[in-house]
Amino acid sequence: MHPGPAHPGAFAGCAARGDGSPAPVRGAVTLGSVSDTPIILGYDPETLRERIDPEAAAARYAEIERYRSLTALNERVALLRLLGRYDEAFECAQAACRQSRFTGSREDSLAARVRRAQVEQFRGNLDVALGELTNCVEEAIAHEWGELAGFALQHRGKVYFDLERYDEALADFERALKYRESDGIPADQTNSTRFAIKAVRARLDGAAGPEELDEPITSIDA
Repeated sequence: MHPGPAHPGAFAGCAARGDGSPAPVRGAVTLGSVSDTPIILGYDPETLRERIDPEAAAARYAEIERYRSLTALNERVALLRLLGRYDEAFECAQAACRQSRFTGSREDSLAARVRRAQVEQFRGNLDVALGELTNCVEEAIAHEWGELAGFALQHRGKVYFDLERYDEALADFERALKYRESDGIPADQTNSTRFAIKAVRARLDGAAGPEELDEPITSIDA
């Protein structure tokens, strides 16, 4: 039997594998815990992008850079994206997608594709990101992978936000919240979705947006 997929963010602060790489927490499709020092400090209401502690992100990247496990590759993708090193992040995301097809589960492969699409979004390739995320949303829902459906919907909503397609962004965020609440994922991930909903509703209503979400995030896949 194939082992369960790694929580898409259960990377840091975990016990090490035999090869020294950080071991994932097993269970549901877990989406990205990080180290004890918060890397994501909150979200910008104007862009929905993460506000980070760059020193903490760089330190964590240096800590895991030498590892080649799928778990480490996934975290490296997220960290490189957060640090603005988009070409390196894309190269790493491609490697994670390839490795997930050979050594991971189908859920692992889908989560890696979502992260690659995030990188494409940050590189400005919004149509590519939208197409990939739409495929991921449909696949996750078809297979009843609730946590992954919430993950993919959350990030497709952010692409719609960048495209100023706010009605569609709101619909995705609201669907993501339902999946995330029903799957019992960490509160910081549901809070990031609630924050996105408030920000989009403010855009649609022509009202002032919410203040920045100043809440340390313990996941890199929120």
